[in-house]
Amino acid sequence: MRIIFFAGKGGVGKTSVASATGIKAARAGNKTLVMSLDVAHSLADIFDLEKSLLDKNKGKPIQVGKNLWIQELDIQEEIEKNWGDIHKYLSTLLNTTGLDEILAEELAILPGMEEVSLLLYLNRYVRTRRFDVILLDCAPTGESLRFISIPTTLEWYIKKIFKMERTIARYARPVAKRLYNVPLPGEDYFDAIESLFERLQGVEGILVDPEPTTVRLVANPEKIVLKETQRAFMYFSLYKMNTDAIIMNRILPESVSDEYFEEWRNRQGEYIRQAEAYFSPIPIFPVDLFRGEILGKKRLASLADQIYGNKNPLGRFFDGKPYSLIKANGKYQLTIKLPFIQKNDVDLHKVTDELIVRIGAFKRHIPLPRQVAATTSVSARLDGTELTVLFEP
Repeated sequence: MRIIFFAGKGGVGKTSVASATGIKAARAGNKTLVMSLDVAHSLADIFDLEKSLLDKNKGKPIQVGKNLWIQELDIQEEIEKNWGDIHKYLSTLLNTTGLDEILAEELAILPGMEEVSLLLYLNRYVRTRRFDVILLDCAPTGESLRFISIPTTLEWYIKKIFKMERTIARYARPVAKRLYNVPLPGEDYFDAIESLFERLQGVEGILVDPEPTTVRLVANPEKIVLKETQRAFMYFSLYKMNTDAIIMNRILPESVSDEYFEEWRNRQGEYIRQAEAYFSPIPIFPVDLFRGEILGKKRLASLADQIYGNKNPLGRFFDGKPYSLIKANGKYQLTIKLPFIQKNDVDLHKVTDELIVRIGAFKRHIPLPRQVAATTSVSARLDGTELTVLFEP
């Protein structure tokens, strides 16, 4: 089985690239599902379908071609299937504060409900082997990171907080009924949370297993986009997810020779060179800016051919992580693979939230998480081909 996340900043073309990859994978004979992880679903629009087709399907996969399905979740359907007792309690709780009943029901749809529902689908599809390929069209970077962090967060909650909350509620419920009009959660509420957790078991292993799962970051040759792509790459690495390609989308084609676009083309060229330096040895797939919108299967197939050419779109274009960040003995330890260098060749600087690694004329910017950026002491050592940087509080 193959699972690929298409992630990056909003508006860079993730949906188009994920859908184009789906077209090419399906045409090679693989049962392929393109699944939207974005609340603002646009898969139906990209495939140029009538939106009512998906609305009538109630969030289930819908076949759009031979071996090809797309899926956009219907959160109301998911609430009924997965969140019934939890949503019912939250609605009742909000209603007791004086909120209108309908408004209380809307506000009881909490952030994370849709992401957990998506994880449940992913876990089920992997277990049942319903599809050969699952391509995930991610929300913008921040929401994508919340999605992949949910299994770890929920596991922490279940192990550390859940049992204590349940016990307190069980003993406090009879007293609270007499003293307050604010209801405490019942056993149905806690049973529902426990059931969700049980059905999510194993999904974290799927996300971090580089054999079936990789990330492809979609970017444009622009400064702000490139910065966010760097951060997305770092955070996916922190969650032990392997990035196997960068899709550099919307590059001005050589045929555009108008003087008006000259500065734009020069800037794009500079940002592409920076991206090659930042992400090497992960391959970068350049994609020219299309003339007109990319809508429908024919245009998506053309996009797939430009991205992958004769390559298998399901291949793993890079195995392993260019660097890793762990915490050991109270210190943060960043390891970077740097072959063919000597100790004197390396120059390191930590500037605010970035580590700048310079080797001769080559310079690499590595964004740092907040906790690491806040450290004051930085040291380094070179062991063979690995540069290890230590950050101490």
